[in-house]
Amino acid sequence: MKNFTLLFIISLAFSSKTFAQSTASYSISLTTIWNEANHTSIPANAHWSSLVGATHNTENEFFELGVVSPNTNGIKDVAELGNNTNFMNEVNTAISLNKADKWLSTGGIGNAIGTFTINDVQVNENFPLITLVSMVAPSPDWFIAVNSVTLRSGNNSVNNGWKDTFTLDVFAYDSGTDDGTDYTSLNAVSNPRIGVYKITGFPINGNKMGTITFTYNGSTLSLSNNKIENIKVYPNPAKERVTISNIKNINLKSVQLYNVLGRLVKDISTESTIEELDINLTNFSKGIYLIKLNTNNGKSKIQKLIVE
Repeated sequence: MKNFTLLFIISLAFSSKTFAQSTASYSISLTTIWNEANHTSIPANAHWSSLVGATHNTENEFFELGVVSPNTNGIKDVAELGNNTNFMNEVNTAISLNKADKWLSTGGIGNAIGTFTINDVQVNENFPLITLVSMVAPSPDWFIAVNSVTLRSGNNSVNNGWKDTFTLDVFAYDSGTDDGTDYTSLNAVSNPRIGVYKITGFPINGNKMGTITFTYNGSTLSLSNNKIENIKVYPNPAKERVTISNIKNINLKSVQLYNVLGRLVKDISTESTIEELDINLTNFSKGIYLIKLNTNNGKSKIQKLIVE
């Protein structure tokens, strides 16, 4: 039985996600191409709002072609007003839900043609997608964007799995919130909103509005055993109950107890805001158990628990 218990402990330890974690640095450069040679016309005061966005891990997290944005007014306010407040709030909400990692921002451009630059963007492999947007100004509700561009190549033997330097064309989109048809059309609220779509007609004609280059600067690879060292389990040995403490801000998802045969005997979902958790052991037989703590971001901690 002791040998079996040891093997079970070892097998759980290897399943607790010891892995290599990679982070890459990119520089981003978006050069606009907005002129009468490529587009029917441009307004006299043509310019661009700040280029803003986020690194994230879910495709179409902030907008999707043909779909009314589920995230309230973020894209609408960027496209209509060049105002980033609501969009930034939506990104911060996504960060709190572990769907995004970083808010990205750089200043606007006062002319039709210019270059946005964001240097040294640190991208974690858990959040490999980038979305960036800027208002086509003036316009009813138009914006340029790159949506959910992945920076992972799928080949971990090169650049630790990150894409080398690459360039994409950038196009203009209608947020579907204003029915205006020209740069200086009067406000005409779309009711209902019709969803985001690529502008293929007058005056942009579906032509590209710029090019964006993601320059790979390098990456690092660090080993992580993903254990939650700060969480304490006591007393051990235990009799009637065991306490799990110091779990506030750890984002604990669940606590699982296994007997020595590897059978799950208790599975408790937790709230990450609580300070500590007490587990009643009065119905447990005396013996050796394994207690496994799991967080929402995939980390885990396993240790032996003796019930007397």
